[in-house]
Amino acid sequence: MRTAYSVETVRAAERELMGRLPEGALMQRAAAGLAATCADLQGGVYGTRTTLLVGSGDNGGDALYAGARLARRGAAVTAALLTPDRTHTPALTAFLRAGGRVSTDPESDIAAAGLVLDGIVGIGGKGGLRPRAAELAHAAHRSDAVVVAVDLPSGVEADTGEVHGDAVRADVTVTFGTYKPALLIDPAREYAGAVRLVEIGLDLPAEPELAAFQYADVARLLPVPGAESDKYRRGVVGIVAGSARYPGAAVLAVAGALRGGAGAVRYVGSRADAVIARFPEALVSEGPPSKAGRVQAWVVGPGIGDDADAVAEVLAADVPVLVDADGLRLADRAVVRGRTAPTLLTPHAGEAAALLGVERAEVEGARLGAVRELAGRYGAAVLLKGSTTLVVGVGGTGVVRVNPTGTAWLATAGSGDVLSGLAGSLLAAGMEAGEAGAAAAYLHGLAGRLAADGAPVGAHDVADALPRAWRDVRD
Repeated sequence: MRTAYSVETVRAAERELMGRLPEGALMQRAAAGLAATCADLQGGVYGTRTTLLVGSGDNGGDALYAGARLARRGAAVTAALLTPDRTHTPALTAFLRAGGRVSTDPESDIAAAGLVLDGIVGIGGKGGLRPRAAELAHAAHRSDAVVVAVDLPSGVEADTGEVHGDAVRADVTVTFGTYKPALLIDPAREYAGAVRLVEIGLDLPAEPELAAFQYADVARLLPVPGAESDKYRRGVVGIVAGSARYPGAAVLAVAGALRGGAGAVRYVGSRADAVIARFPEALVSEGPPSKAGRVQAWVVGPGIGDDADAVAEVLAADVPVLVDADGLRLADRAVVRGRTAPTLLTPHAGEAAALLGVERAEVEGARLGAVRELAGRYGAAVLLKGSTTLVVGVGGTGVVRVNPTGTAWLATAGSGDVLSGLAGSLLAAGMEAGEAGAAAAYLHGLAGRLAADGAPVGAHDVADALPRAWRDVRD
């Protein structure tokens, strides 16, 4: 599992470690890892050209110390000092003694460099870059040089992943001690490029602010039937989806549910003929949901139109409920907050914006704040879909899970219906709401990659690829 910690947590850990080390030792550790990465990216050091963009404080110091190491090994290294009167003095002294030089024409040096090291602003930076820094960042982006960010790209918000104004667009980010939230969350994530973690010995809390699942983490959560399992022990999920206008939503949600590990799927709605024609193993009913039979979880909302009664009846059930699509618009917030069983909401950015009463761009630009706010307002777990899918547990507290899988080809009609059915099946199997959402997002994203393989796919292709994704994770 990749974990990310807030600026406050990282700084506290750094202070504790620096109290046990000789002065400057921690910065030297970071600089050594940074210089090693730069050497690796260029296939060596001797004869290479590197330009440092140096701001004030420790971030600029890291860049200068790394530049000194490169200069001692035969690189031509120049440093553009953005705040000369506040440059890290010991680091600058070491840089000059190693043969580095201060640039008098940064744009020309950037154009001639094979690598540009961004040490403008550290993890405490707020807002976009100042004008001169922005000019040099744009020059680096226009050049043929590999752009390497120190700890995180300058100009992005470390704790939130927000980007307000100009920021460095890095090809590689070398981060120290732990990932920062901005390196895992869009829009900042797309500025970071490939991320390399340099361990520097930080003692961090057991619970991070963010966590990104990997195969082993998902595999530990997935239900596996035992010798005594029957369909009820494995879990039965109810699906309320589809309408005359959106008949495919019913079929796709059931497809996702059948591949999610539940023992049985009960479909309730007007599209029973379409569902049973595609999936004869499904149990179908025209409704109402309360008369459909025993279930361990419900999924309600995909393609149901304006059937508010069905949403209200499902929310009245004393089992976990996933609410998606039309159901999000129809669900009464007070009813959701008053439920004793868990609720998982699965909006995309537009739906989340409508629920929060803000513009879609505001949600897309501040995903972490949006998912926590929505979970807090509804007293529910929330899976916020998008280029960075985020999942938070009931009420918005605790670790936010960041989904690392997926492909842009998943932005296709019906893909979310498959995800809802899959997550609903995991809820029925007994998984906690946040973990069910995170595991489903991981499998769904992996299935999307496998199905697409670089080409367009439909939602049914994603559903068909779920067994392969499941086997990949388990094996």
